[in-house]
Amino acid sequence: MLSGRRLDLLDPSPLDVEIEDIAHGLARVARWNGQTAGEHAFSVAQHSLIVEALVAEKESDPRWRLAALLHDAPEYVIGDMISPFKSVMGGDYKLVEERLHVAVHRRFGLPTTLPPAIAKAIKAADRLSAYFEATLIAGFRADEASAFFGAPDGAALPESDFAARPAGEVGRAFVARFEELDRLLHPATAAARRSR
Repeated sequence: MLSGRRLDLLDPSPLDVEIEDIAHGLARVARWNGQTAGEHAFSVAQHSLIVEALVAEKESDPRWRLAALLHDAPEYVIGDMISPFKSVMGGDYKLVEERLHVAVHRRFGLPTTLPPAIAKAIKAADRLSAYFEATLIAGFRADEASAFFGAPDGAALPESDFAARPAGEVGRAFVARFEELDRLLHPATAAARRSR
C-alpha cells in the first residue's frame, strides 16, 4: 500500500488497514469496468459516497453510515469485478473479500456482521445507485436497469451526483466523509488520528 503497509490477502490484519489507502484505491477503481460516459472513470469511491448519503437519509447512527461508506472497501485491494464474473469466481473470491471486509470493520470499530435491517438498507441503497449509474452513465435502458437492479420506485437522484469526478478529488471527499463519521463514532480516536 502507498502508506507502507503490507496487507496479507489470505489473513489481513486490521492493523494494516488505513483509510487513506482505502480512499486512494477506491477512487482509482472504476465501476462498470470503466465502460461509462465522461472524461473520468466513475469510481467505487464516488459510488460509496452516494450509497452513504442514501443510507444517511433514513439512518442517523454513524456506525451504519460508516458501514455504508465502507460497504465496498475490500475493492481497494481486489478491484471491482462485475457481478456475473464474481459468480463465476465463486467461493475463493468471496472468501478473500469477506476476510478483507472483516479486517476493515475491525479496524474502524464496526461489527463484522451487520444487523439484517442495516445490511438490507445498505444493499437497497447500493442497488438504487447502481440503477442510476446504469441509466445515466453506463448506457442501459430503464427497463434493462430495472431487470438487474429493481425499479427506483419513484426515487430520483440528482444527475450531477453521477458526473464522474477526478480520482484525487473523490479520494479526498471520501477521506473527509470518513473523518466526519469517525468523529461522531470515535471522538477520542479521531482526535488522536488527526494529531499524528
